This record gives sequence, C-alpha cells and structure tokens, in this order.
Amino acid sequence: MAKSAHVDTFAADNLPPKDQWPDFINLDRLGYPERMNCAVELVDRNIVEGRGGKYAVISKDVRWTYTELAHTINRIAHVLSEDHGLKPGNRVLLRFPNSPMMVAVYFAVLKAGGIVVATMPLLRAKELVVIARKAEIDLAVCDHRLAEDMEKTLAQSGFLKTVIYSGSGEPDSLEAQMAEKPEDFAACDTATDDVCLLGFTSGTTGEPKATMHFHRDMLAICDCYSKEVLKPQPSDVFIGSPPLAFTFGLGGLVLFPFRAGATAILLERAGPDDLLEAIPFYKPSVVFTAPTAYRAILQKLNGADISSLRKCVSAGEALPKATFEEWKAATGISIMDGIGATEMLHIFIAAREEEIRPGSTGKPVPGYEARVIDENGNDVPDGTPGRLAVRGPTGCRYLADERQKKYVENGWNVTGDTYIRDEDGYFWYQARSDDMIISSGYNIAGPEVEGALLTHPAVAECGVVGKPDPDRGQIVKAYIVLKPGNTGDAALVKELQDFAKAELAPYKYPRAVEFVDRLPRTETGKLQRFALRTIAADEAGDRAAS
Repeated sequence: MAKSAHVDTFAADNLPPKDQWPDFINLDRLGYPERMNCAVELVDRNIVEGRGGKYAVISKDVRWTYTELAHTINRIAHVLSEDHGLKPGNRVLLRFPNSPMMVAVYFAVLKAGGIVVATMPLLRAKELVVIARKAEIDLAVCDHRLAEDMEKTLAQSGFLKTVIYSGSGEPDSLEAQMAEKPEDFAACDTATDDVCLLGFTSGTTGEPKATMHFHRDMLAICDCYSKEVLKPQPSDVFIGSPPLAFTFGLGGLVLFPFRAGATAILLERAGPDDLLEAIPFYKPSVVFTAPTAYRAILQKLNGADISSLRKCVSAGEALPKATFEEWKAATGISIMDGIGATEMLHIFIAAREEEIRPGSTGKPVPGYEARVIDENGNDVPDGTPGRLAVRGPTGCRYLADERQKKYVENGWNVTGDTYIRDEDGYFWYQARSDDMIISSGYNIAGPEVEGALLTHPAVAECGVVGKPDPDRGQIVKAYIVLKPGNTGDAALVKELQDFAKAELAPYKYPRAVEFVDRLPRTETGKLQRFALRTIAADEAGDRAAS
C-alpha cells in the first residue's frame, strides 16, 4: 500500500487483518498509479479532455456541464475543509435524494480526501444513529427536506456534531456558505488505496455491515464492467431508479457516465410511472433499474415513446426469463442482467448483449473470476448447485466486523448466492443461499418457481418462500399479485399449481398460494423474501397452535 494521505486513520485502523482480505487480481492490468484521487479522474479529466461544456448532470431544475459541476464541487470542498475542519480520512454522512447537489457533495468529500457514507433517504433516525456510531461520523450534509430524522440523529448519536443543510435558503445553508468560495480546489493527494467510501449493506438481520472501498475501486468497476460489457459512449444519456446511496445506483447513474464522458439524468422520484414519463421527455439511451420496474413498465407502455433507449441494465434481484422475453418482444432490446454486491461495489457477472442467454446471469466480467463451490470450498461439477465465490480487482473489506471471516474464504468472496455453472461457463442463479426451500428432502430454489409463475398471463408479481410444514419440513408457498382483471379464487389457485407442474419438476409446485395486493420490497425494489418467510412461519405457528 502507498503512503496514505489520511490524517484521520480511523478507516485504516479498522480494516480487516490482511490475512482476511480477498485476493485482489488484475490490478496490474488496470495500471492505476500509486497516487490518485477518483474525483479528479471522474470529473476533472472530462474538462482536460475537452468535454467541459458538455452536460454532466441534469435534473428537473438543474443542468450542469462538467465545468459547472467541477466548480460546484470545488466550492463545496472549500466549505468542508476550511469552514468545517474536514481532514483527510474523516467520514461525512450524506442524506439526499438523487440530485445534482448530492453528486457535487459526494465528489467534494472525495476531492478533499474525506470518506463518503451515503445513506438512503428513507432511513429513520434509529438507523442513521447506528451508522453514525459505527463509522464515528461527526459531519453530515443533508437535503433540508430530510431534516427531521437528521436532527434526531444529531441529538442521539453521540458522534455527530454538525449538519450542513442544502436548499434551505437560510444564511447558513450550504449554498450560502459556498457562494463566495473560489472555483478551484487542489485535490487531496490520496493514495490509490486510500478508503473513499463506506458502503453500508441493507442488512435484513443484525447490525448493518459497512464495506470499505478504495479510490481505485471506483475506477475499477468503470474499467471492467462498464468499459468491457456495457460499452457506453460519450453521446449516451443515463437514467434509472436506484438511489445513489446504493452502489448499483452510484455506478450506473454517476461513475459509469462520468468515466465515459456521458450525461446522467437524476430523478428524485423514480418509480416505474416516473421512469415511463421521464424517458420520452429526456430521451435517455441507457437505463438502470430492477426487474420489478421492467415488469411494471411493460404493463403501462401503451404506446409510450421509449425509442431513445439502446441499453437496459437489470440488477438488484435475478431477472426472470419471462421478463426478459416480454421486454424484448415489446421493445426489441435485450435486458442486460447482472449480479453485484455492496461488498464487490458493482456488477461482477453479466453478459454483453450479443452473448446473453435468457435466464442466465452471464459470465464473469473481464477482470473477475467466479467459481461454484461446496461447503468445504471445493469446486462442484458443472450443472450442480453450489455457493458462488468470486474475486477480482474489488472485494470485501468490512469495517471492524467479525463477519469478514464468513464472507471471505481462502481469498474468495463468498456472496451468499446459490448458482449453477453450465458447461459453457454461463452462471445460472438459483437463490440466495438462505432462500433455498427444502421440502421432503428436495432442494427447491424459490426464484426458479417465481420465474415459472411469472410466465402465466394472470401473474404480475410473485414471491416464493418455504413455509414450515410438520410432514415435509417445508412446503413451497407463493404470494402472488395478479394483473388487473383477474380474480384470485380457488379455480385460479389450481390453474397456477397445474401450470407450475407443467413448467417445472412437479415437486417444485406451490402447495400453498395466497393472493396479495403487493409484495414487501426494499427502497431499491428488491423483493424481501425474509419478510414473506416471517409471514409464512407465523401462519404455520398459528395453525399448529389452533
């Protein structure tokens, strides 16, 4: 590791022991220098290369060129370092909806040598307090509309001392503080392996984990996945739904377009209806969203002009084959599926458009390697389900967390996903390892059953989990949201069960079906199967007690 620029050594002090790190491979191929600030590489380089007058970020109210964005970043960096004492290595909590100002603050922190801790706008004070304490954060920058929970966090965390509010119009607002600051700022001379980002996992159980990523990691995902698989052009315009606090959104809506000298459209509200309204207006060429959104948009297309799109990327949960095929039929575009993780920063298995096999996630992204292993870490034969293990130029380094030993085994990141690799090297998602259903001794992947049910014309969405059963251990239970015009009655239950039996091995069919108005999902659209498992377990418990 090169000599760190960090005066505050908290991040380095809380890295896992080196013998618990994953193997980092192919860094030589990427050729990054020992000292590098990713804000310079991702923003300033566009100006040096003649794209200063090109739009970098566009929102409903703001259009900034790369030069205007750089000037805003530099003014904010002066505010943080001169007026609020930000030192290299300090953590700064960000609380914003997707917006140009969030991007500017993000890169200002990085340029000044700080470490960004971006948080989802929907988080409450209780959750923010945990983050502030775990990362020992004393400075936050927040959109004034999200002040209520921020103020509670300020009062309760024991660490947070200062919150700068953006957009309030007050004399102490961020905009007022930066108004008289100069347009230039000398970037902190960070090492390429200085920590620049703490990515907190959503964590369905227990304390959230924070993954530490370096300046080089921010470029590596651009130069591996984006450059080699997505292949954006400077003329591209990106749009999408994931929050920038989610690394899927950070890469897809900021890092990838900036590395390519392209333009990002940032929507504060980005549900399917919002996307469907924004695409004809802004005419983007690349969209990043989750399978749920693609399905919802399909139901509402009604002749909407989305002809500007040329690339569609899906991640966050497995892309069902039915969704791929329906989207392809309606738009002519092949959705590019991918799997990523906060621990890996972004997508590490995917397929170029010309190499897509519907239903498969794809192959390892150039720069990455992947295996399917058993419980002892040995490779399993092709065609056999096992645990996914990956390594590449990015990987897991948890902040002071014993769970590092579980995620990294013998230099490989073990993601918690069950996969099958076929004889051609394509990887086929089965389930999260804890989503596997064991019924009468059979291993059944919930997402596989979901994928089959989604091909039925009455089904809009579905979630499949194991429900405790005294005779079989578990049975397959499907929670189904119907498309308009369908009635959830006993006849449809039987029709769906028979349909599943015809599509899959009969033992995989859902023995229990429940029609619901909606499914529990995260802010990023990911199905919360753990919530469905809890409901199913409670139902089984109530039945056993009655």
